[in-house]
Amino acid sequence: MVSARKRGKQRRRARTLGECLRQFLTPAVWKQAQNGLLRPWRASRWQVQPLLMTALLMTFVCGDSLEERFESARAVVVALRPKRRRPGKTVEGFQKALARLPMYVLRGVAAAMRKQLPEVLEHCWVTGGFVVMGCDGSRLECPRTVELEGHLGQAGKTDSAPSVWLTAVVHLATGVVWAWRLGKGTASERDHLKHLLATLPALALVVCDAGYTGYELCRELLGKGANFLIRTSSTVTLYTEEYQPLEQFREGIVYYWSDNARRQNHPPLRVRLLRVTGTKRTQQGMQSYDVWLLTSVLSPQRLPLSRAGQFYRWRWENEVFHADYDEKDNLYRGGRRSYSSRTCVVEAGPLVSAMQALKFRRKSMRSAKEGVVPPRAQCGPISVSC
Repeated sequence: MVSARKRGKQRRRARTLGECLRQFLTPAVWKQAQNGLLRPWRASRWQVQPLLMTALLMTFVCGDSLEERFESARAVVVALRPKRRRPGKTVEGFQKALARLPMYVLRGVAAAMRKQLPEVLEHCWVTGGFVVMGCDGSRLECPRTVELEGHLGQAGKTDSAPSVWLTAVVHLATGVVWAWRLGKGTASERDHLKHLLATLPALALVVCDAGYTGYELCRELLGKGANFLIRTSSTVTLYTEEYQPLEQFREGIVYYWSDNARRQNHPPLRVRLLRVTGTKRTQQGMQSYDVWLLTSVLSPQRLPLSRAGQFYRWRWENEVFHADYDEKDNLYRGGRRSYSSRTCVVEAGPLVSAMQALKFRRKSMRSAKEGVVPPRAQCGPISVSC
């Protein structure tokens, strides 16, 4: 019998966009999507596979209008499926079929695609004994329509446009999106992360900024068997077993216990506090500063101080994803009009999946030579940016 490692070596790496889509969107993915339909799909000209492929490809193709991008994406779908029945020809029919697509089908497709990532990214999936995942959120503006303003409301400044909040979990060693969740512009990114905990893989280490600090979130992360590395702020109160001068503190065991946790008789969380020194460039030159990190990994041998700083620096891979998403979203919105809350959410999903497939293809091509680990997956001491 052929071992799994040998099968991985024999697997042909995707080198074109069509090969990547076939490797990324396998028959098992489409089967799971089709099985997710509770009743027969009425849009006969737009089955699930060509519908989602067209929506995904519309984020890649060029065009000055929605109609031009639709024609280009549809032509690619027809070329990739030469022996299958051709989809509809009008952009209006495509939008109606996309609006009727149930959300649980999109969630099923996303879950099926996640199962392939550990295998494809096997050479850089685990770093230092952890699967390093970053979580961050971003607010996306929507058109000013009566329905969207009534359903989404305002978020941020007064008289601001209606918006949705996107929270994404990204594999930081590669930048590939793992999972995401959409909500109103006033949604809590902590609550989004709590909903995404069920999707985390084994050996996950969740890296977040200070916006995710909270006793309840840390407690739920530990309850799900996931470790965390979260930047803490001066608003968090921590306790030590004995007095330690702050100026001399580098790392050590502390106890995280909020006032609400004490009132509800919840036990304190035994965690580790790290003090990482970083540098940043200013007009006066290079200046040093301290970043305080809170982690559930108590052993310094398993997570050294330098490696924790490296992992937190990788968190900017998540920031890069949101910047790329905003740029791609602005280009995509140039020809589309998400006038309803339904189509606004449905169209955002394929856009994230498109970026996921693009990163997937890049990493698949980089790992074509077996045994080569990307430089980002190699740990070492490095300054920390905050």
